[in-house]
Amino acid sequence: MSLRYHNKVVIVTGGSQGIGRGIVKVFVENGAKVVFCAKGGGQGEALETELNKAGPGSCKFVTCDVCKEDDIKRSIAVTVERYGHVDCLVNNVGWHPPHKPTDDTTAQEFRDLLDLNLISYFLFSKYALPYLRQRQGNIINVSSLVATIGQKEAAPYVATKGAITSMTKAMAVDESRYNVRVNCISPGNVLTPLWEELAGQTPDAAATIKAGENSQLLGRMGTEAECGQAALYLAADATFCTGIDLLLSGGAELNYGFKSQIPS
Repeated sequence: MSLRYHNKVVIVTGGSQGIGRGIVKVFVENGAKVVFCAKGGGQGEALETELNKAGPGSCKFVTCDVCKEDDIKRSIAVTVERYGHVDCLVNNVGWHPPHKPTDDTTAQEFRDLLDLNLISYFLFSKYALPYLRQRQGNIINVSSLVATIGQKEAAPYVATKGAITSMTKAMAVDESRYNVRVNCISPGNVLTPLWEELAGQTPDAAATIKAGENSQLLGRMGTEAECGQAALYLAADATFCTGIDLLLSGGAELNYGFKSQIPS
């Protein structure tokens, strides 16, 4: 099978676990040279070793606190120093806080989430774009299905993801003059360590995971690998797509369901 992104240089934020890990793996499996970052080092270093042994592409892990602008600049500088250019940026890093009513959410909690989930995407894009323009490359932003359909007791998280989807469209307009494509992926329920962690905070984790599976028409959650394949499609194949929001949801947004919230 031919390698679909052979020798292309890709930056992936939040690439050491979950959806980011799936994206890094798929790009390496398709011949790319991937620089991926995360705040903590252990998981990233282990993944770097694992994937470099497997090939056929390669990867380099860089520690980065995406809430620090200097760390973002350094991550991009490391990539350019190592490979000379950048073909694709995947903005994936993010966090879903435990569900909490608006009444109990502080302004500072909201600001912190904006820094992590949204402003990091803007800054990584800002500093990568000069290099992406040279290569007529592309940006892939990882948003969420809840940006479209909403989610209970998660207003700040949903707001950050809605902003990502809208920013994707605005950047697609601006960067079209340079033939840089900007698209986003909106996953629904994907079984990741974070999903399992949040389920573990509920009274019955197994029942919560089962309910998550039953929320899709396909009767299961998505996988990290499927998120990687979606990102690879946007980077390698969808060359006439810019500004799109690719729902990776198993049909979770379709058909009617029991949604009435009777006041207690």
